Amino acid sequence: MIEITEYRERMRLTISAMLMGDDLWVALTGHGRPHIGAVAVSRPRPSPDGAGTTTATTSVLAVVGHKEDQIARRMAARLASTLGAVVIVSCGIHLERASERTTENITETVAAMTEDLIDEVTFRRSIPTGGHHALEASPLG
Repeated sequence: MIEITEYRERMRLTISAMLMGDDLWVALTGHGRPHIGAVAVSRPRPSPDGAGTTTATTSVLAVVGHKEDQIARRMAARLASTLGAVVIVSCGIHLERASERTTENITETVAAMTEDLIDEVTFRRSIPTGGHHALEASPLG
């Protein structure tokens, strides 16, 4: 399990992530009341413009009244296209009446945390583990 926590404007944001085979599961929570506000699933694919780059196809489900859908979408797409994995991001950041500046700060912080997660997953994938990913859960016993 990977955990990354950042503090910004009196708010704590936490990413928890785990490889599931070659795929990645991510939970992003913040501000003291973890919940599910939106879920995004993203799958890497070749760029449709033929440039030889990888992009991602992303689908999002949001709970009515929640606004985490764009954060979940951006994070899942970035992770999938960079890591070449199917990614699920569950996002729940509890904010009531957040200002535009607070929302921008959260978006910037999550983007930086996403890059940190990419670095950590890439590093852990490079560790020789006898056929297992360094992030996979070990069997009990």
